[in-house]
Amino acid sequence: MADSQHSSSGKTYVNSQDISSEEETSEESKLKFSEDEETLIIRMFNLVGERWALIAGRIPGRTAEEIEEYWNTRYSTSD
Repeated sequence: MADSQHSSSGKTYVNSQDISSEEETSEESKLKFSEDEETLIIRMFNLVGERWALIAGRIPGRTAEEIEEYWNTRYSTSD
């Protein structure tokens, strides 16, 4: 990282703002799903409902929490 500071002991210290922005970027990328993933989520939801773990099991690298959050931000209706 360009903004990292190095001490004479060779340890690297990272600015807490750098960590915060990296976490936000990582969180945003987790909610970006490919078109194939979106199609599969919709099809699986129509078959099994809100069984997020079952749906996530069909999409490598995705967790049930990510699938549920994606669904709730895209398709959930507020009553």
